[in-house]
Amino acid sequence: MRTSEELLKIRDLHTGFRIGDAYFDAVDGVSLTLRENEILAIVGESGCGKSTLATSIIGLHDHNKTRVQGEILYKDKNLAKMTEDDFNDIRGLEIGMIFQDPLSALNPLMRIGEQIEEGLIYHTDFNKEKRQARVLELLNQVGIPNPERVARQFPHQLSGGMRQRVIIAIAISCKPKIIIADEPTTALDVTIQAQILDLLIDLQKETGAGIILITHDLGVVAEVADRVAVMYAGQIIELASVEELFANPKHPYTRSLFNSIPQMNSENEKLNVIEGIVPSLMKLPRHGCRFAPRISWVPESAHETEPQLHEISEGHFVRCSCHEHFYFKGEKEDKHHELYANQ
Repeated sequence: MRTSEELLKIRDLHTGFRIGDAYFDAVDGVSLTLRENEILAIVGESGCGKSTLATSIIGLHDHNKTRVQGEILYKDKNLAKMTEDDFNDIRGLEIGMIFQDPLSALNPLMRIGEQIEEGLIYHTDFNKEKRQARVLELLNQVGIPNPERVARQFPHQLSGGMRQRVIIAIAISCKPKIIIADEPTTALDVTIQAQILDLLIDLQKETGAGIILITHDLGVVAEVADRVAVMYAGQIIELASVEELFANPKHPYTRSLFNSIPQMNSENEKLNVIEGIVPSLMKLPRHGCRFAPRISWVPESAHETEPQLHEISEGHFVRCSCHEHFYFKGEKEDKHHELYANQ
């Protein structure tokens, strides 16, 4: 780890959405720390709470339909308790957000230059000439050719990769200390993906920002992350350095994710899949191991009644004791047959 200075502390965060007369937590008791100069990846299946965690940090929920409890501490201020006016002073200046879908994040009726300039108008005392110079500097910084022409264009006139670069330019315009990147390479071809990831790494080196990278792509995680938090059904179920997680995954869900990745050198023609699906928000079990229904061959006695995160080695945390008893379906039988054949 490059540095240990903490930028953001999340403590027992609960974000619940109102359905009828009740609230159901999509983020359920999450605690995390983001450090300066760090890329913290948050991975998991769709619907596990990754994006809800991100929007909770930056305060983009409808307060009439959402309940946020716990602490999100930045500079000794609890973002979870901030008003919309207070958040407006932080968004863009202290915390930048790279959204998953740049086409919906950009205003189709505003020119690119005007959209990048908005944050500078709100957060700086730059005059118009200095703002426009900064816009061109940002477009050039994110690798957009002919920035003068692009600044005059509208979002629909740009490719997906170009729009994503514009979103990044907006997010970093005021050099925030924290950048949240929500699936920044989704729907981009692999060449553009690599360019966007290289851009994020270069920006981080320049500004020293802490980056929360939300993704389901383990290849992206392996390439850029320092630490990884694995989410399932609203909870962090494993947390470790990227080297430790890839070398020694422990939780059954994490191991199942790795096992489902196609291997070029594998003789097995069948693609390994994780049984079952992530439960819906209303049907999410609030007690016991939430992954237990998807590994039904592991006995109930292997799970904790109220699973906790346990530090099994320095900096490596795993939820529930079931990881000590987990095996892939058919694994024990295969070992038995192999032993019998060798006798």
